[in-house]
Amino acid sequence: MTTRTTRSTVRFSSAVALPGLDEPLPPGDYLVDNDEETIDDLSRIAWRRTGAFLHIPAVGSGSPTRQLLPIAPADLDAALEKDRT
Repeated sequence: MTTRTTRSTVRFSSAVALPGLDEPLPPGDYLVDNDEETIDDLSRIAWRRTGAFLHIPAVGSGSPTRQLLPIAPADLDAALEKDRT
């Protein structure tokens, strides 16, 4: 099984509460590292997301301190969906 990490940016237009945080994150753009593994299939290569890490604080916040918040991919997807509504 092969693994990889890809990086993307997500945008929250309003404050977002996430599991593992005491306070909501402010709106902004956040980097996300997605851990993925291959799905064994003889006909094609496919990837399954197995974990995600949110970079805190937001991009451009000016804070020199950064941390990675491990987050379940389903929780991240739910927070993004809630932010869109």
